[in-house]
Amino acid sequence: MNIETLQTLKALHIIFVVSWFAGLFYIVRLFIYHTEAQEKPEMERKILSDQFIIMEKKLWWIITTPAMILTVAFGLWMLFGNPSYYFSQPWMHIKLTFVVLLLVYHFVCQQIMGKLKQGVFKLKSNQLRMWNEVATLALVAIVFLVEMQNSISWIKGTLGFFGVAIGLMIGIKIYKRSRR
Repeated sequence: MNIETLQTLKALHIIFVVSWFAGLFYIVRLFIYHTEAQEKPEMERKILSDQFIIMEKKLWWIITTPAMILTVAFGLWMLFGNPSYYFSQPWMHIKLTFVVLLLVYHFVCQQIMGKLKQGVFKLKSNQLRMWNEVATLALVAIVFLVEMQNSISWIKGTLGFFGVAIGLMIGIKIYKRSRR
């Protein structure tokens, strides 16, 4: 694969990664608002729920899922354009593991959306806030793996990853207390 093709694929991959993450971050915010709307009086709850169902559906099927498909497509194109390099890199194996976990996250979000549409609210808004941070952790891990590749020690990388996770948990607790 020539360098110009690789750069084009990489640019498209990054554009759709950004779009995919924007959708993943926003869909869970909508789930939080949709869940919190259930505490409103019946008339307001019905109006809000109907609107959230429309917003969730459009975000999911017009932005998030197409962006996920294109992210994976351009990523695979790059991966199989130079398999001897990418498959020999330990950081790529770890990145691909995070990508698989992110795909699982994507489809769990789709299941949550389906349940909310049916009026099934299994998760509380605080649980959804925690769920929203899973995508953030995946993003941090993937970006650091790609940018640092083999130059970062595994110990520092692991400690940094858990440091970000702990920081996010503390931030959520502080936010929860400030809302009271």
